Amino acid sequence: MADLDALRARWLPALLSARADDSCAIAPERYAEELIRRWREPHRRYHTLTHLTAVLDRVDLLESYAEEPHLVRLAAWFHDAVYLPERSTNEERSARLAERALTEAGVPERGVAEVARLVRLTQGHDPAAGDRNGEVLCDADLAVLASPPDTYAAYTAAVREEYGFVPEDAFRAGRADVLGQLLGMPRLFRTAYGRERWEADARRNIAAELELLTG
Repeated sequence: MADLDALRARWLPALLSARADDSCAIAPERYAEELIRRWREPHRRYHTLTHLTAVLDRVDLLESYAEEPHLVRLAAWFHDAVYLPERSTNEERSARLAERALTEAGVPERGVAEVARLVRLTQGHDPAAGDRNGEVLCDADLAVLASPPDTYAAYTAAVREEYGFVPEDAFRAGRADVLGQLLGMPRLFRTAYGRERWEADARRNIAAELELLTG
């Protein structure tokens, strides 16, 4: 169970760090409550407040690799804020939500654009070389792939629950395609920490799941 008060406390410094000096008078807590409401939607099983907390924890861990960690944290808050598993436009809708909300909250245009760019980047998790903010967010989001076996099994079960409306054969084929694409990437993780600590375990987990799906 996510600690809501702890999450609210993490939102405030990230937003205030990104706001302009002449920011609007709307209370920043309002935005945290709306995002928390979205992350608590009943159809979610993996993309929940627990996932948000885990991504924020990993951004904290990787903070030294980012150029603007406060913007990466804001992107983490928004990256799955719009989530309907039957849609393929969740990242785009989440990015547009970030653009609207952060503009209203008094974040300067450049900061808003960077957060929205980072949110869109989580669709493919393939940041360009030297995109330090993107590398941190994508590594933080994919770190679940390197979980211990029992945690990884719980993750895959939660993903299957979210796609409960998809017939088993179709789900297995679609999931196998996603996993194959991940294994085909030269590197899953772009930060030095991610490569050293997560890459090998993630590839083992993905390969084992793929074998279960296709074997």
